[in-house]
Amino acid sequence: MPEKEYIAYEGDIYTIEWYYDESEKSQSLDYFMKLRSDMQMKVMYLFKRIGDNGKINDTTKFQNEGDSIYAFKPQPHRFLSFFVKGKRIIVTNAFHKKTEKLPKNEKLKATHCRESYCARVARGTYYEK
Repeated sequence: MPEKEYIAYEGDIYTIEWYYDESEKSQSLDYFMKLRSDMQMKVMYLFKRIGDNGKINDTTKFQNEGDSIYAFKPQPHRFLSFFVKGKRIIVTNAFHKKTEKLPKNEKLKATHCRESYCARVARGTYYEK
């Protein structure tokens, strides 16, 4: 089995990582890989911007969605994420945004991923040894 690609971008301030579920699937990475290359470049630009500068002040590109869930917003896509100790941002899930408001089910997925991530890191079972 190939080694998991955790790191999406390693910046001077933050490292951006893809989240993997317990069956070793990364919905956000799979979604990213299916995007056209020009859209992938837009996503990576946002990852690089926050990774190297520590913030993105433009809420049309990055926004706090409440409950400590944040959204990278390369139009018309959304990549939900959360911050963790060690200056890391974990990208949980991604989707094509079709409505004005963030779909509740997508935010629930992100919060579930965060809970799973934190529990698995605490047990020492998230990262491969």
